[in-house]
Amino acid sequence: MRAARTLATFDDVELGDHICWHPDSADASPADVLAYVADGALYGDKIVVVGSVDAVLGLPRDAVPGAAVILDPRRVLDSDSLLAAVRQEARTALREGFRSVRVLTERAPAGARDGAEDLVAQELRLDEFASESNAIVVCAFRPSQWDGPTLEHVAGVHPHEMGIRAERPAFRMYSAGADVWSVDGVIDSEGADAFNTAMRAVMGFSPKVNLRFDSLEMIDAAGMHALVDAARHLPDRRVVVEGANETVRLCWELAGYASAGVPVVMAA
Repeated sequence: MRAARTLATFDDVELGDHICWHPDSADASPADVLAYVADGALYGDKIVVVGSVDAVLGLPRDAVPGAAVILDPRRVLDSDSLLAAVRQEARTALREGFRSVRVLTERAPAGARDGAEDLVAQELRLDEFASESNAIVVCAFRPSQWDGPTLEHVAGVHPHEMGIRAERPAFRMYSAGADVWSVDGVIDSEGADAFNTAMRAVMGFSPKVNLRFDSLEMIDAAGMHALVDAARHLPDRRVVVEGANETVRLCWELAGYASAGVPVVMAA
């Protein structure tokens, strides 16, 4: 069972982790990256670098194992094709006898041609991949290169986080199975926009989305509105919420959302 957590170092990574890494500064040493790569060799994982080697946190080419794969996003037409290539490398790694794959990518605003919703959708797809394949995926976002709201949006769709952060995201949303997403923390007025963006992304994945609220502490009026608004974003979509505590269910009913016209069902 996956659970959200903060990592102190790369020594804490586990199979199935999808980590939002915030390097300490713009000139961070590649020592941590080298350790991550070295552990891949130790545990029998294949290294997959998304981006040119020199562009990923200063990782020198001679430090990359010969069996590693480098996927240059500039040569791939779209993010779906890039994810398909990563999935193919994971399947190939298993046939070649590797335990799993260790994916490393550094996100940069200059290379992120899409808006926040598309960026969040890409990260959610990567999280699905990590969850179902037991891959380890590290996405580096330098705080000095991104605006605060975008960082909050992407951090909220990574179950794991490492590095310097002014504040942790109030909630996290991550894969818990096919078309099932676990949500934990608190969804209030400060996180409602990020939650709405994440929900709009997953509503595009499937006509029916299941949310697990087992670890959700609280959702206020803004959070509930964000959920319903996202469910109505596309036609013929439905959300089923399971595992909500008594307080969340009571607030949902008092807000008037427990009606047939709302495409979100709060299961008992």
